[in-house]
Amino acid sequence: MKIIAVYSLKGGVGKTTLSVNLGWAAACLSKRRTLLWDLDAQAAASWVLGADDRPRTEAQAAITREVDPKTLILTTPVERLSLLRADASLRSLDRLFHDIDKKKRLAKIAGDLARDHDRIIVDCPPGLTDTSEQVLRAADLVVVPVIPSPLARRAFETVAAHVGTRKDGPALLPVFSMVDRRRALHRGALAEHPGWPVIPMASTMEAMTEHRAPVATYAPRSPGAVAIAALWRAVEKRLA
Repeated sequence: MKIIAVYSLKGGVGKTTLSVNLGWAAACLSKRRTLLWDLDAQAAASWVLGADDRPRTEAQAAITREVDPKTLILTTPVERLSLLRADASLRSLDRLFHDIDKKKRLAKIAGDLARDHDRIIVDCPPGLTDTSEQVLRAADLVVVPVIPSPLARRAFETVAAHVGTRKDGPALLPVFSMVDRRRALHRGALAEHPGWPVIPMASTMEAMTEHRAPVATYAPRSPGAVAIAALWRAVEKRLA
């Protein structure tokens, strides 16, 4: 079992879009039993994958072990892709991790889930917090979406520097997200980092919230779907 975290210091950089589509890629392209673990209190990934909007408070209880996380796992319309959904109770997740003072709580729960899954994709909340520290201890690979702008690249450099201070830190895979090649700023950033995977800004990607599905399920030949497949190949190569 491998854990792939999708994480950024900044919100609004396409983190949830990557999480959902990487979950699809793991399940459909690599035929792996995959769990998308939504840790973002906004629960956007959960909603896209079909979870209902009824108020719930179960997600945090799975972290405290008041509830067995396995009992909360939902099937999704995507074969081999399951969901451990988020809800509003995760708004206080940082405080919870601080209070319980268990540095590897997330890693231990993931270890329990490993018996039933080959890949776990974690959609992380943004920010450098107690939750992100838990994720960095648990993950084998951290995918970091970066918009081609100076501020976003600076945020990635902060993450890279922080992970670099850890002896057991995970591998990082920066990904240019929401790329518009018509913009000179974006073209310049891509030229500066030619080895980074690129996910385009495209209407088919934005339509995920309309279809409530990964992009390849309704636009399999679109540039976005092709880019996700290429990104997943890069992920599997790094994990290997």
